[in-house]
Amino acid sequence: MLPYSSVSLYDRDVVDPQRLRVFRAVVQTGSINRAAARLGYTPSAVSQHVAALQRETGLVLVERHGRGIQPTAAGVTVADHATRVLDQLADFESLADDLREGRSGTLRIGCFMSANRAWMPGVVAHLAVEFPDLRIELSLVELRGQHSADSDLEVYIAEAVRADRDPAAADGAADGYDLEPLRTEGYVAVVPDGHPLAAGDSVAIADLAAQPWIDNDHARGPCREIVLTACTAQGFSPRFRIAAPDYATAFDYVAQGIGITVVPRLGAYLLPSGVTALPVADDEVRRRIMLRVKRSMRTHPAAQRTAELLRAAARG
Repeated sequence: MLPYSSVSLYDRDVVDPQRLRVFRAVVQTGSINRAAARLGYTPSAVSQHVAALQRETGLVLVERHGRGIQPTAAGVTVADHATRVLDQLADFESLADDLREGRSGTLRIGCFMSANRAWMPGVVAHLAVEFPDLRIELSLVELRGQHSADSDLEVYIAEAVRADRDPAAADGAADGYDLEPLRTEGYVAVVPDGHPLAAGDSVAIADLAAQPWIDNDHARGPCREIVLTACTAQGFSPRFRIAAPDYATAFDYVAQGIGITVVPRLGAYLLPSGVTALPVADDEVRRRIMLRVKRSMRTHPAAQRTAELLRAAARG
């Protein structure tokens, strides 16, 4: 009979799964030698694993039978449970591989409204094909300075850098994230078809001073601040006739002839009929779109692919 100890399992280390594999092979083959041949071990190594498992469990798992051994009732039960445990471990290892390779799990992406509308459908469509078991959670980041602590990747607007502010803070820097610029873009003025300004190739902010405006940003974020700062520099404040909750609704008001609205170029995506978009000529009316990626996700395949797709969308 192989040596064992009756010391409780709870006073010892967790059972080594490899010993469970070896013992299961012994029970399945009915022999130390046959188990060794199946596993590619020496008989001595198999015997040592079985002896160690008996010490770890405090159970008599095998007993002498003629020139060989046979499992005890406890040994049969342990071998049966070992199969279930090892199957679950195999499932866990497969899950860990999938998570490591980005094939499953959750990817959290934060973005602002116009990027969500113009870029994210295409990005998510690619991810759905390449990572079919990956769950994607999208959240909108619209308020000035608001960043989601849970986002693995985030597309956001860099705030204007002022003398009293740290430039890194203005760019949305945060511990645990890497930052990179995605795109710098200008703005467009959206006017009704047939408006006197609609015939031009572009428009200056100063040319909009006398126009009724439609506000388009309920969050009062950095995109709106860029426009208002430019207006102030030209000596006027926009005369807002109505406040729309978002760009798309503002365009509908423009189409009805209620006023004009000014949005970033990306925001003028899928304009409705009845409106014309004119580039704003002022160089200072521009915004910087940034990407930040959690450092712990830098090697995650799905996060890497998402960043690649966002860079490609920004170039387009």
